[in-house]
Amino acid sequence: MKEIPLRSLPGIPFLLGVLIIGIIAVWLFASGVGLGVEGHAPASPLKMFAAIVVGILAFLSLIGLYKVEPNQAAVVSLFGKYIGTVKDNGLRWNNPFFGKRKVSQRVRNFESGKLKVNELDGSPIEIASVIVWQVADSAEAVYNVDDYESFVHIQTESALRTMATSYPYDQHEDGQLALRSHATEVSKHLLDELQDRLADAGIKVIDARISHLAYAPEIAQAMLQRQQANAVVAARTRIVFGAVSMVEMALEQLKEKGVVDLDEERRAAMVSNLLVVLCSDRPTQPIVNAGSLY
Repeated sequence: MKEIPLRSLPGIPFLLGVLIIGIIAVWLFASGVGLGVEGHAPASPLKMFAAIVVGILAFLSLIGLYKVEPNQAAVVSLFGKYIGTVKDNGLRWNNPFFGKRKVSQRVRNFESGKLKVNELDGSPIEIASVIVWQVADSAEAVYNVDDYESFVHIQTESALRTMATSYPYDQHEDGQLALRSHATEVSKHLLDELQDRLADAGIKVIDARISHLAYAPEIAQAMLQRQQANAVVAARTRIVFGAVSMVEMALEQLKEKGVVDLDEERRAAMVSNLLVVLCSDRPTQPIVNAGSLY
C-alpha cells in the first residue's frame, strides 16, 4: 500500500454554488405550492419535484466539502477501496460518496516511559528515550496498521529493550561500545532499529535519543562503589606510570651529569623514597640528613 496523490477541487466555488442551488430549490418549491403568486395559482407537482431534486443535489454537494490544514493529508476511499491522498490546503471538494480520514504529517515527539531491562552484562538498568517522528506515507499509516500512534509507542519500547541488551552500561575494554560512554553510536543504533520496525507503517523516525539512563535502585549503591573503585584504580595506574617515568628520568640525569654515584642498595633506596613521595596521598615530611652520605 503506497500513497497515491489525488486531485481535489477548490471548495469555496462549490460552497457558493450550493448556496445558489439552495436558493433555486426554495424558489421552485415556493412556486410549486403557489406561494408568492397573486391569486390562487394551482400547485405544480413538477416544480415541487424539481425543487426536491435540486435540494438533494445541493445537500450531496455540501457533503463533498472538507477542510485540509497545513501538514495534513486526507486519505480518500470509496466503499472501502483506497482512491488517493489529498494534500492541498484549504477548503476542498471531492465526490460526496468518498470517505475521508485525515492524518497529521506534522513532526511529533514523545518520551517513552522508564523501562527496566538487563544490559549486556546482566545488570538491571532503567532506560528511557525521546523519539521524534512523523507520518511519511499516509496510506501505509492508515491501512497497514490498525492504530499507527499506538504502533509507534509499542515498537519504540520494544526497540529500546532490544538495543539496551546489546551494550554494557559501562565500558570495560578499550574500543568497546557502552550505553553511558557512547551516546552517539547508541542513538544511531536505536534510530536504525526503530526505522526498520516502523517503515511498513509509513513512519519516518527523525531522531532517537536516550533521555534517562541509570542502574536499577536495588543495585545502584553497589554499582556506584564499583565505579568509584574503577576510578581510583585508573587514577592510581596513571599516577604510578608518571612516578616511574619521573624516577627513571631523575636517575638518568644524575648519572649523565655525574652529580652522585650510587651503588645498587642506595639506588634502590632512592627509587623507593621517590615513589613514596610521588605516589602518596598526603604531603610527605622531608628528613634532612646532617651527616655524611655514608
